[in-house]
Amino acid sequence: MKKILLTGALGQIGSELTAKLRSVYGSDNVIATDIRETDSHVVHNGPFEKLDVTDAEKMFDIAKKNNVDTIIHLAALLSATAEKKPLLAWNLNMGGLVNALETARELDCQFFTPSSIGAFGPTTPKDKTPQDTIMRPTTMYGVNKVSGELLSDYYFQKFGVDTRGLRFPGLISYETLPGGGTTDYAVEIYYEAIKNNAYTSYIGEGTYMDMMYMPDALQAIIDLMEADPSKLEHRNSFNVSAMSIAPEDVAAAIRVHQPDFKLDYDVDPVRQAIAESWPDAIDSSAAKAEWGFKADYDLAKMTADMLEKLKAK
Repeated sequence: MKKILLTGALGQIGSELTAKLRSVYGSDNVIATDIRETDSHVVHNGPFEKLDVTDAEKMFDIAKKNNVDTIIHLAALLSATAEKKPLLAWNLNMGGLVNALETARELDCQFFTPSSIGAFGPTTPKDKTPQDTIMRPTTMYGVNKVSGELLSDYYFQKFGVDTRGLRFPGLISYETLPGGGTTDYAVEIYYEAIKNNAYTSYIGEGTYMDMMYMPDALQAIIDLMEADPSKLEHRNSFNVSAMSIAPEDVAAAIRVHQPDFKLDYDVDPVRQAIAESWPDAIDSSAAKAEWGFKADYDLAKMTADMLEKLKAK
């Protein structure tokens, strides 16, 4: 990667990935795009262009004008939002992906787009979910992600586009507020711990889902994109995870630092149903074997860092 175009740059992953990439590859070499423009470091600390990813011509023009060799396509509606607006999710998530893949094909760019544990469904093995397994999601977001994995595979096999991707678990960050995902409780709980020393979870007790701290997720993207392509058997998309946790596990980790922290429940049936359709814990062994994936943060280390950073904010 030398010159990178990034879509969805103001989102949860995009805002932090933009900063990380600019620190590694140089500010002028990371062209951030989003459908909106805000007063943020993403806009002011390097090249930025407004882009609706459903506008194929403009996406191509921005990529060509900037002579990019890599496209990182993040723009998408997330799981809970996609269930409320399924047609919009299909048009945005799939239309934007096709436009990004076509741009990569025409300009011979390396390509990354994230998949998700949302690609799995209720018939997927829930414990130590294999890299290659049954994928029958019951949400529009999951349908989008499975379709995206297959489409990325197709562009590699048919056109030789160097496509790569990760099946992300829930991502936890102190930088950016969550944006409509089922796993957002694991971010919100830390904010509420600082503000109110209490949190009411919309996900039920005992509901395990895979999670990862954002610094590990950002490094995983870079490590995968820099990996030797001859060693990548899977490409789209690798299971990656750092921990499998339920709300009460996060609460227990917070109580190490705030012993009086209180956790209650008010379960949202829509997001609870989505969570229960996903695995409890996935197997990341293929990512470890093929490109050396590792996560530095476990729940305890992540919790200490989250609370410290949020208190500073």
